[in-house]
Amino acid sequence: MANRHILVVEDETKLAVLLKEYLERADYRVTCLERGDQVIAVVKQHHPDLILLDLMLPGMDGMEVCRELRKFSTVPIIMVTAKVEEIDRLLGLELGADDYICKPYSPREVVARVKAVLRRLHAQPSEKRISSGGIDLDEDTHQVWIEGHEIKLTPSEFKLLKVMMAHPGRVFSRSDLVNLVQGYEFEGYERTIDSHIKNLRKKIAAAGMERDVITAIYGEGYKFSPPE
Repeated sequence: MANRHILVVEDETKLAVLLKEYLERADYRVTCLERGDQVIAVVKQHHPDLILLDLMLPGMDGMEVCRELRKFSTVPIIMVTAKVEEIDRLLGLELGADDYICKPYSPREVVARVKAVLRRLHAQPSEKRISSGGIDLDEDTHQVWIEGHEIKLTPSEFKLLKVMMAHPGRVFSRSDLVNLVQGYEFEGYERTIDSHIKNLRKKIAAAGMERDVITAIYGEGYKFSPPE
């Protein structure tokens, strides 16, 4: 979306400049940082619409930056990493990242990912507010309440909960959820749905919901089962 502000946190100067050029061609405003320990202050002051966050950074690594950001912000985060081990990818998402992309990559692919994350974040829903089983979800404000107490969700967690709450009892495969939540096909991404579900369950339970309202169906996927 034109004029949205993207924060690129990348210590490889040439790569940061290249990403900046491609994102600006797509009509985004871009700020670049080289150090992880600069991010928190910039986010609090300038409120970017999305962060491209490299994993290996001087000052503070991307994992720690993501952890600190999620203490006060739900800004979409796309983790960028040269580490290909799945545990690193899943850990990044468990900390609250919305997507990841591995180096080496095409700058065009990065732009496409940015567009996809922002598109699903700002998509117009068919239902603005959903209430079920003690959970209230408001699409306009991106707020969720459990028995009247607000919980903070990342954009991906919010969309995941909204999709399942809109169809209580329906079993969604991981592939279904990737397509509905992420908005595009991506090899290997089905496993990351498990990380989002895990985080969502933790946050719902921490808010005082005694019953697990998101049920895993072995070999099939997940469904939303509100308490009666």
